[in-house]
Amino acid sequence: MRRVAIINCGLTKVDKHWKKSLRELFGDAAKAALETSKARELDALIVGNMCASDLSDQNNVGALLADYLGITPITAFRIEAACGSGGAAVLAAYTAVASGMFNCVMAGGVEKLSDGVGNETTLSLGKAADAEHELFYGSSFVSLNAMIMNHYMHIYHAPREAFADFAVLMHKNGSRNTYAQLPFPINRDIVLNSDKIADPITLYDCAPIGDGAAAIILCPLEEAPKYSDNYTEIIGIAGATDTIDLSSRSDLLSFNSTIVAADRAYKMAKVTPRDIDLAEIHDTFTITGAISIEDLGFSEKGKFHKLLAEGAFESGGVVAINPSGGLKSRGHPVGATGAYQVAEVAMQLMGNAGKMQVPDAEIGLAQNIGGSGSSTYVTVLRRGK
Repeated sequence: MRRVAIINCGLTKVDKHWKKSLRELFGDAAKAALETSKARELDALIVGNMCASDLSDQNNVGALLADYLGITPITAFRIEAACGSGGAAVLAAYTAVASGMFNCVMAGGVEKLSDGVGNETTLSLGKAADAEHELFYGSSFVSLNAMIMNHYMHIYHAPREAFADFAVLMHKNGSRNTYAQLPFPINRDIVLNSDKIADPITLYDCAPIGDGAAAIILCPLEEAPKYSDNYTEIIGIAGATDTIDLSSRSDLLSFNSTIVAADRAYKMAKVTPRDIDLAEIHDTFTITGAISIEDLGFSEKGKFHKLLAEGAFESGGVVAINPSGGLKSRGHPVGATGAYQVAEVAMQLMGNAGKMQVPDAEIGLAQNIGGSGSSTYVTVLRRGK
């Protein structure tokens, strides 16, 4: 297996892009990645997307995007793994390059959630759950996570205010991110007093609905200097699954898919959680962020709120969590989110993160979840030597 590098990234601002189509939005990200790279010829395009069939009336997304970019007849296809589609696309692209099947691959993600009205978008996102055993009975993505959050607070005696404080930190970080959908600071009272969505989750516990696209160019590590003076290496990557319905799980307060994927990625990278300088984690809701922090080994179970209060997850702390603002502030264009996360970590390690920059970052991690923990993709990156 060949070692694999990321040589360039392109992102769009996460927003309600009413005037851009699915292809135009991804085209902006792809062109940004290509225009500043010496890599001009791609062998394959692998794109994560969840909702195009439901909200944009579009299948065959890979061919659509290859055609729009003018890069036919290369291999191009879409990967769907719910909110984990972007992370799955990066894993597939890594495998393609590492195996020697392809030499230069663009991985990415694109989503246009604003193409649907409220009920349509809610239903499309809800399909990440078990349609027969959860969605059919009226469960929504929010209600399932509200159940998890209530259970967490009851078992671990975690104060409701801690989750609000996590949202405050995310917005503080996101206020420095030019790509963020909600780039403004908030305070604890705003979170606690915002509209109740599903008790105890309020509006500001939730990642916003938005559109976005991210593109990443991968190549063999040995060829990276030919294409770029600045690159980063993927040193560990893995995916794992769990039951899709929550009722079949023995523990609601830990996502086994994250634990397994992280363990495999850490072992492949030959690192431990203590070696990670920054992490872009999946925080669809504040409770998802808390569980992710613990499952990735950055905190003991039930203790995330204590470390949060001590500043452990800020830049300069134990590990900088979501310098981008995470899904909560940067936004969550679901099928593209995992690609954003990997790109943001790569930009940090290349020293290209602007006002978000974590000083002296050497090793970073991206964690992308599909559904309510039914699948997880973890990627560990190291600054290029």
